Amino acid sequence: MKRAATVTAGIVLALTASMGAASAAVAESGPPMPDFKGRGLMSVFNNLDYRTHVEVRDVSGTHRNVLWPFSWKVCSQSPAAGTKLDDQSVSIGVVKTDEKCPKKAAPTG
Repeated sequence: MKRAATVTAGIVLALTASMGAASAAVAESGPPMPDFKGRGLMSVFNNLDYRTHVEVRDVSGTHRNVLWPFSWKVCSQSPAAGTKLDDQSVSIGVVKTDEKCPKKAAPTG
């Protein structure tokens, strides 16, 4: 059985003090989804509005729980980079920072 670790940006907000009033203004304007592939998982939480629901899944095939965002890097994302973000959820496929991304890394499935 596959396990999905759901992490909301609000939880990680306690780890970072970089979110503020500017991020709320960006969320209302519907910014495009950044390209997070190859970047650390923390960049997702630092760049998305804290109210955005983010589902994070280990795509290595071992179905590990993603507990510490600093230890993971992004392999896949949905929606795709450039897609306008409104109120939809974001799915992120990750592996440990010292691992290679699988050739087909789907964030859900």
